[in-house]
Amino acid sequence: MMMEDPQTEHQRMVRRHRREKKELQARIQGMKNSVPKNDKRRRKQLLLDVARLEAELEQKHQQELEKFQENFPDNSSLDSVAEDLAKMDLENQPPHLTRSQRRRERRAALERERLERIAEAEMEHLASFRHEEEKKLAAILGAKNLQMKDIPADGHCMYRAIQDQLVFAVTLECLRGRTAEYLRKHADDFLPFFSDPKTGDGYSLEDFMGYCDDIVRNASWGGQLELRALSHILQTPIEVIQADSPIVVIGEEYTRKPLVLVYLRYACSLGEHYNSVKPLDSCAIGGAPRLF
Repeated sequence: MMMEDPQTEHQRMVRRHRREKKELQARIQGMKNSVPKNDKRRRKQLLLDVARLEAELEQKHQQELEKFQENFPDNSSLDSVAEDLAKMDLENQPPHLTRSQRRRERRAALERERLERIAEAEMEHLASFRHEEEKKLAAILGAKNLQMKDIPADGHCMYRAIQDQLVFAVTLECLRGRTAEYLRKHADDFLPFFSDPKTGDGYSLEDFMGYCDDIVRNASWGGQLELRALSHILQTPIEVIQADSPIVVIGEEYTRKPLVLVYLRYACSLGEHYNSVKPLDSCAIGGAPRLF
């Protein structure tokens, strides 16, 4: 079997890097939207988490570029492309930067490194945050005779938590597909709530449709807007329980028994996470029928 030429393989890697950066930026925007601006402690932690995530992705991409150069050392013509890619911002702007832009990029890189060092120094505090969050959630759920049911942190957690509580069988792909379809059909209702994560400007309709495509094609994280769409699709209210905020009820206009999700800020090292719930005594009675 003939291997693809280096240029083709490099182009594929470039496209994947761009996609991963775009996905991360969408995820970061969701993280920012979930933290009130007046909550200084959580905003500080958010800044650290964002810096860490950006640094991890940048390091991953740089390692892949270096490995590519090792595998194809004779393709020196690709060196400049690789350098430009490393400097390219998350908006996929042209890689040809001016001198002042390069200086800003270097300053931004130094700032990310500084924030990453701060994040590493404060990692020990995350364990206490997690413990406190879990203790509060256990008390809230216990009052409802519920406990958390762990859902894998794979980018599909919100959809898997919904899937776990439905009384009928449905695939993850179906839930994502139906969500994207609903958002597309009701773009006028949802588009005003989507904005560019860097500038704050509203998304164009084309950008919004691309976001809907990502729901189907990628393991993109879901949030309140996707939950709103799912509540309409399922004709069912959805409760989101959090440790430090009141319970959020989405789809209050529906009268069916709500699906219950637990939203965690610190349980997952990569950021926010959704878990499902189960009856508090399900382990003791063994194989009890599902609550939903």
